[in-house]
Formats: sequence, structure tokens, C-alpha cells
Amino acid sequence: MKGKKRDQFYAKIADKHRPRPKVLANCVKAFLVGGSICMLGQAISMMYVRWFGFEPQKAGEPTTATLIFLSCLLTGLGVFDRIGQWAGAGTAVPVTGFANSIASAALEHKSEGWVLGVGGNMFKLAGSVIVFGTVAAFVVGVIHTLLGMIR
Repeated sequence: MKGKKRDQFYAKIADKHRPRPKVLANCVKAFLVGGSICMLGQAISMMYVRWFGFEPQKAGEPTTATLIFLSCLLTGLGVFDRIGQWAGAGTAVPVTGFANSIASAALEHKSEGWVLGVGGNMFKLAGSVIVFGTVAAFVVGVIHTLLGMIR
């Protein structure tokens, strides 16, 4: 066997022995972990309202900050990554997943120094998310303003 035929032969064998993903089990894990993170966020929000006197509309800001802090703390301790390996997409709930991506990159490059290592590399992965979020917020703001002018 030569060239292309050999490659096709090996590709067929490899495909036959490739493990099939457990889609249903992965979806259930992601749902349970993602739902648990959201439920924790709701519990934190209710805590800020009940114990610290925040208005329900204003409790979102400290709740978000708390979730970011917990995500970074668990990333630093290595716990968030183990949860992420088990749950997959369930840990990508926007705030916690974003905080994890920045904290992971910062930890990975800390040996290169604070400025060029941590500061220069922690936004490589998250930079596109920041840019997309900023552009999306601008577009939504323009649409909202235009719709408000039509009324």
C-alpha cells in the first residue's frame, strides 16, 4: 500500500477504535454543575438582600464580584480545573468561566514575571471575549437608542 490508500486504511481503522463521546452523560453533568453555579449565585444574591440590606436590583454587582472571587480562588487551589474536567461546559457559566480563564492564564505565566508574564498573558485568551462583549454592548445600545427614538 502506498500513499493515499494507506492513509485511508489507517484512518478507517483509527475511526473504528476511536471512543465515542458520551453525549447524554456530558449534557447531564454540564446541566448539574452549571445549574449549581447559577443556584449558588442566586443564594449569594439573596444573602446580600437579606443580610446586608441591598435592594434586589442592586444585589447583582456584589454577587458577580463574589462569584469572580470564588472562581479565582478555586482556580488557584486547583479545584475549579478538576470540576471543569468532570463537568465540561457546565463550568463555562459566563462569569465563573471567564474568571477561570483569566486566573488560569495568570497562574500559568507567573514564572515569567508580573508585567510580561502575568500582565502580558492573562488577557490573551480573554481578550477576544472582552472585545466581543464591548462591541456587542455597543451594538445593543445603539439598537436600544434607535428603538427608543421610534416610539
